[in-house]
Formats: sequence, structure tokens, C-alpha cells
Amino acid sequence: MTIRHALGLAAALLLTGRAAAAVDVPGRAELLQPAPNPAWNRFTPGRVETVEIAPGLYSYSGSARNIFIVTPDGVIATDPLTPEDAKAMRAEIRKVTDQPVKYVVYSHNHWDHVRGGKIFKDEGATFISHEKCVAHFRDKPNPDIVMPDITFSTSYTLKLGGRSLELIYLGPNHGDCLTFMRPDSEGGKYLFAVDIATPGGAPLTFMAGYDPHHWLRTLKALEAMDFSVMIPGHGVAIADKSSITERRRYLEALMAAVKAAVDAGMPASEIPDKVRVPEFAYLRGYELNIRDNVRRMQAYYGIGE
Repeated sequence: MTIRHALGLAAALLLTGRAAAAVDVPGRAELLQPAPNPAWNRFTPGRVETVEIAPGLYSYSGSARNIFIVTPDGVIATDPLTPEDAKAMRAEIRKVTDQPVKYVVYSHNHWDHVRGGKIFKDEGATFISHEKCVAHFRDKPNPDIVMPDITFSTSYTLKLGGRSLELIYLGPNHGDCLTFMRPDSEGGKYLFAVDIATPGGAPLTFMAGYDPHHWLRTLKALEAMDFSVMIPGHGVAIADKSSITERRRYLEALMAAVKAAVDAGMPASEIPDKVRVPEFAYLRGYELNIRDNVRRMQAYYGIGE
């Protein structure tokens, strides 16, 4: 069975259907220490895990992370991930409540986060996304993706059973329809922010789908928002808000280093092998991704996007 646990406890986990050795799960206090925080590297990718973050607010983790909110009148779920994840998530929800999933909210259009919705649609759920996601779903159809029933342009507050989930759009950044979500738990101290930053990690490879200029603008806007705990779409269940600042500082340093090399006339073929930001070498995946991260910024300074 899967053991749900509050983040205040560093408990061992059992994977659904098969035993697993005890895992060194970081506790809430460790995860909420500011960056750089080595506790953000202590998780197992792909592990089925449901964590109660606050009363009625849960994070499900499989191939990625999402959140769901349990209310007396039903469940508000977010990104259904893959069909396999959605089945596991539905089983996890059933361990918490017998209420049905009434709403499913998409964070953005990328298939790794939104393909699993059919199981919830078949049970009557209403789907919500930013309006700009619809064009992506139509232009690049995927048979597993459920089209949204409700769309919004700037902001939208979803209410159910005395609970609420605020949906916030900050313009283009990681694609053009990324939605940030603020549950009402504990006075709005939490923000579910998918893909814009991964606590303790370097950006993946060539940073597909990211506009560096708008990415930085969005990170600065998030830093200015009134919340203290980030719930990411990958990695650990929660992190201190400084994980947003960590990503912003990494991008600024990377962009400055690449621009300096370009301005100095370094041959383009040499830049990926020579430009580094050693102050961020502690980030998970740095060595694997730094060369492609540099190449992405070469493209930015070469063509302006």
C-alpha cells in the first residue's frame, strides 16, 4: 500500500503493489530551508506518493507532481499527468475521500502534464485551462487529452465546498498558457508553480518551450507575490519560495556569461564547451545540462528569442 504522510514527519514509504526500502524523506522543516538546500535533492523520481501538505490539500507524485483539494462537495484536481498516473491518482484520492473529482485544472498544454484526464471526464468532471491552451490542443491533437470546458484570460477563482483555488496567468514564459495556482490553504501561503522552476535543479537540456526574456520577467513577478511555499510540478513536494529566486539567479548568471562570451568575440563553436556558471555547479543535473543550457542562450542572443 501507499502510506500518505504529513510533511512534518519524515516517514518511510511503501510503493503501491510492491515493497520498497525505507527512504530518507526530508521533513517539512528541512524542505522549507532557503536555497541552496540539499534536501531538495532527496526524492525518488517516479515514486507513487501522496503527501498532505495542509488540511485538505494534497500533492500526488508519479511521473510528475500535481495537487488536489478535498472538499465536502467534491474534489478539485489539477494536472492528470498520464493515463497511468491518473488511475493511480484516482486510487489515492479514494483513500482520502469518497467524493468525486468535480474539476480538473490544467497548468499548461504540455502532454506530460495533461494526458490522463479521461478517467475523470468519464465520471463527470469539468475541465478548466487558460484560453490560449485550446489552440495548442487543436493544432497538435492528442487522443488522450480532454478539451477544457471552461477557459479564462487573466485570472479565475474556482470555488467548491467552501474551498477555493485561484488561477493566475502571467503571460508567456514556459509556453504561452502556463497557469499558476494558489489554494486557499493557510491564508494562501502556497503556490503551485509547474515547470517555471524546479527546486535544487538545473533547467533541462535546451530549455524547450521557454522564452528567456519572459521567463525572467515571470520569475521576478512570482518573487513579488505574497506566498511563502512553492509546490513544484517536479521534484520534492514543497520548497521554500527562494527556489524561485535560485532559478532566476541561475538564468541571469547564465545569460550574462553567454552574452559576455558573444560580445568578446569567442567563436560560436567554442562557447558551449567554455562558458560555465560555476557558482551553480551544485544544482542537480548541472553537468548533464549546462552545455545545452548555454546553447539555448546562444540562440537567444543570436536571433532574439
